[in-house]
Amino acid sequence: MNNIVYWAGTFALGCFVFALACAVIRMLRGPTAPDRILALDTMYINGMLILLVLGLQFNSSLYFDIALLISLFGFVGSVAMAKFLLRGEVIEP
Repeated sequence: MNNIVYWAGTFALGCFVFALACAVIRMLRGPTAPDRILALDTMYINGMLILLVLGLQFNSSLYFDIALLISLFGFVGSVAMAKFLLRGEVIEP
């Protein structure tokens, strides 16, 4: 792998880990429930991006499949949490 691409990937990985740490702090200290839900959204997006960068650095397609699953489950979870906050229940009778 090219030396510049390696260092760019390493820098991007560091930035995503820092953003993930900031989202964890916001989730723990968030004053309201919507703040915590947005922090969880940010956490799953940053986790997905970390896996994508690792997939590029290790040249493995398995990381991309796992990132796709994380994005799907994260979206469904975000929709369920938002619906719960709005209506108080996820599945309506």
